[in-house]
Amino acid sequence: MTTHKTGTRAEWLAARLELLAAEKELTQRSNALTQRRQDLPWVRIDTAYRFDTDAGSVTLADLFQGRSQLLIYHFMFGPDFTAGCPTCSTIADGFNGVAVHLANHDVMLWVVSRAPLPQLQTYKQRMAWTFPWASSSDSDFNADFNVWFNEAQQRQGDIEYNYRREKVFEWRGGQEGGGAAAENQLAATCGIDAAAYHRDRPGLSAFVLQDGVVYHTYSAYARGLEGIWGMYQWLDRAPKGRNETGVWWRRHDEYDRR
Repeated sequence: MTTHKTGTRAEWLAARLELLAAEKELTQRSNALTQRRQDLPWVRIDTAYRFDTDAGSVTLADLFQGRSQLLIYHFMFGPDFTAGCPTCSTIADGFNGVAVHLANHDVMLWVVSRAPLPQLQTYKQRMAWTFPWASSSDSDFNADFNVWFNEAQQRQGDIEYNYRREKVFEWRGGQEGGGAAAENQLAATCGIDAAAYHRDRPGLSAFVLQDGVVYHTYSAYARGLEGIWGMYQWLDRAPKGRNETGVWWRRHDEYDRR
């Protein structure tokens, strides 16, 4: 017998209508928040970033591919990774279907990582992804947009991520392993230790191209990315919600087939 509250259909409907009012209020607040996001001042980008792509070396402006808007997902995949971050991979699983719609609505979606292009191409083929993926291995793009930090910054407490300063990363027993248990687990699936895993970070950045000039308009990190993490939008509507106690997700080709 269930331990969850039960009731009649009439009781369910009354509670659902109350919830609907709250959902509508949240939607209205979300609309207002979206407008504030779009009202942020634009910051001109003068750095000549270059990226390696399937079509060769290109500039940031080239990534727009004729559109006026550009969204970049900062995917955790460093040159020493043996595979892409499993969390970023679950997020990226949702990009194939949406990218074509964005491209036909004046928005290009790209994924950018520090790993060399051949590594990205191999992993992209493994995952059966079709969205465009560029390597920023020869530029400071990831560092400038606060999604990559070096070991010295870790040791000196000189990391600012998600708009806040972080504590010094702890090295224990001479080994790099001061990350949380979840990060240790995720790092191991990428063939690296927790400290190396912690130097790459996820994020999303938005840009606009106007009169030949690229401007940075928005960036989000950490839980600010949940809105594009598709599986959580579904779980939040499932009877048991997220129902998680740790890292349960895998790359989509690593689950047991049932």
